[in-house]
Amino acid sequence: MKHNIIFTLFAAYVLSSCASSNKSTIDAKLDHKVDSVLKLMTLDEKIGQMVLYTSDWDITGPTLKSDYLDDIRKGNCGNIFNAHTAAYTRKLQKIAVEESRLGIPLLFGYDVIHGHKTIFPISLGESASWDIAAIEKSARVSAIEAAASGINWTFAPMCDISVEPRWGRVSEGAGEDPYLGSKIAAARVHGFQGNDLADSLTILSCVKHFAAYGAPLAGRDYNTVDMSQRVFLDIYLPPYKAAIDAGAMSVMTSFNEYDGVPATGSKYLLTDLLRDQLGFKGFVVTDYTSINEIVNHGVVSNEADAGLMAIKAGVDMDMQGEVYFKYLKKQVEDGEIPQKTINDAVKRILRVKFMLGLFDDPYKYCNEAREKRLIYAPEHLEAALDVAKKSMVLLKNDSNVLPLKKGEKIAIIGELATSTRDLLGSWKAAGDWDFMKSTLDELKTYNGEANVLFAEGCKKFGEDRSGFAAAIAVANRADKIVMVIGEDWEWSGEAASRTSINIPGVQTELLEKLKALNKPIVLVLMNGRPLDLSKENELADAILETWYAGTMGGKAITQVLFGEYNPSGKLTMTFPRNLGQVPIFYYEKNTGRPLYLENPKYKSRYIDSPNDPLFPFGFGLSYTTFAYSDIKLSTNELTEKGEIKASVNVTNTGGVAGEEVVQCYVRDLVGSVTRPVKQLKGFEKIALKAGESKVITFTIKPEMLAFHRLDMSYGTEPGDFKLFIGGNSRDVKEVGFKL
Repeated sequence: MKHNIIFTLFAAYVLSSCASSNKSTIDAKLDHKVDSVLKLMTLDEKIGQMVLYTSDWDITGPTLKSDYLDDIRKGNCGNIFNAHTAAYTRKLQKIAVEESRLGIPLLFGYDVIHGHKTIFPISLGESASWDIAAIEKSARVSAIEAAASGINWTFAPMCDISVEPRWGRVSEGAGEDPYLGSKIAAARVHGFQGNDLADSLTILSCVKHFAAYGAPLAGRDYNTVDMSQRVFLDIYLPPYKAAIDAGAMSVMTSFNEYDGVPATGSKYLLTDLLRDQLGFKGFVVTDYTSINEIVNHGVVSNEADAGLMAIKAGVDMDMQGEVYFKYLKKQVEDGEIPQKTINDAVKRILRVKFMLGLFDDPYKYCNEAREKRLIYAPEHLEAALDVAKKSMVLLKNDSNVLPLKKGEKIAIIGELATSTRDLLGSWKAAGDWDFMKSTLDELKTYNGEANVLFAEGCKKFGEDRSGFAAAIAVANRADKIVMVIGEDWEWSGEAASRTSINIPGVQTELLEKLKALNKPIVLVLMNGRPLDLSKENELADAILETWYAGTMGGKAITQVLFGEYNPSGKLTMTFPRNLGQVPIFYYEKNTGRPLYLENPKYKSRYIDSPNDPLFPFGFGLSYTTFAYSDIKLSTNELTEKGEIKASVNVTNTGGVAGEEVVQCYVRDLVGSVTRPVKQLKGFEKIALKAGESKVITFTIKPEMLAFHRLDMSYGTEPGDFKLFIGGNSRDVKEVGFKL
């Protein structure tokens, strides 16, 4: 067809122009091609590019509503999500390219959050590895498999900072810290998008949820967000900015309101901040039906006005709401929306499609042979195993109960030990639990069936105690007890908020019964959020936090338990002593009546609990030990254009090799506004042999000390600072300096 020839020429022209070394020239030529396409489009076709519809899935595979197929043919739908497999996406792409008037190719989006087929640990678990290279590789593998399955756009990374463990979606993020969260956000964008979006093994990333979605009041998903602008800019914004600076070309709006305005209708968030201040050049897509939900927020009375609010705020694409499809054309014709507003939105979408190379080869992601070759590739499974091991956090290990010794008779207790579905966690994409081996099966393979006894004991939730007796009987025959407990996978993720963060059901009650046997007890946790482990911490001799560890989770757990891998993970969210401490985070403010005051009563404290958490941010043990000494500064005064080298000696004082995450924090002692007691400013993950020492050096520059000052300008202030280095946010060495 003639239009296909035209678009092939367009794409070839764009790609050849990309050989130029002049970025501005490349951008200008790309913009010219986008404009050339735009001039051919009717208003209906333009609005079609602003529409995103979902595919469905039934017992026979993926399906799409016939109405949506017709819309693709008419050019009234330019994007589909939840569609995958190379054959299926090829079928839909063929309709768009060969049966629509202009043949504009489709975007195919999917929630590839922590893997596509090969599933990595949940994002919160991955963050606990503090291994930026491994996290980037996880995203790279995810992109390779997704791209092989016809997908060219993922709704990740989630960049929402959160200090709220009741909120189920903490499982999808990188924890509570903006510095670490920023490093991880950038790594994930680089992993998904690679060095060239036109590469057929890269996919478009999507920064979500913009903005401040991770701070819902009471931890209840979709709830109101209420925070100061200073907190928003200094704590919650940095990871979004880092992802955008890393090259992310799409951003998803959030369900919540910010400063009384629904985020999907917020001109401040989507235009003034995102585009004008952060310099974002890509397109903005809503979350699922979030334009429609502007009506429920109570700032407009109908969907037409909700669409008007969204388009004026800066929303380019409507996910599944059909608001743009129904109302935009008339609003343009009636003069409520300028034609330029529509054109600008469509240009941003088309530009990304050109950048992906879709006009050059619309079927580049639809290669069934490549899909078959790359799905579950051995190197992908090995990468998933590596990250899973690195993500696990040893929270307790009294009397060196761990590692287990091969040949010991081990009693495995708990339903989660047999579950492969739970290992995948929420947002498993196309992960297949039938492909996997359970933790129990992996333990039997490693330690021999005769040495691994099993009883379920109880379910993950519910009040059934009928299995207690069998579990106790099995435990009596063992040298050690390994109880695998935690949350069902559906208890974390979207719409999975909890009013209790205790271990569900009667699992802890069974643990109490097992404790009476006076045998060493190891807890293996599977969960998607920080939990209240105060009781379990008293009952167990060792606790290993494994999160939902993914496709290779069972093998990773086994290797860590038996010391084939020495755990090196560190918490990226604080674990409280009880729900009453929530929200709790390490970068708290000092207050006017801090805990260290001599007055025994009138200070900021609880009367029924210590202030400090059960396990602080950055905490994690090892099968070896590390000592910190000789903290030094290259100078005690930091000048405006200078830097300070802060060094510390770290020694492996144990008997085996291990890895340590060396963490550097800073405190601004006096500011024009109150400042946190600590803020992470650097970290390095190192490996040391038994007895080995290494000097670790951090560079402190003035810009690292900047914040939003009293007048809301961003910059530094002279004064006294403290610098802390240690293995977690609590146990640190300190030294002072001046700016």
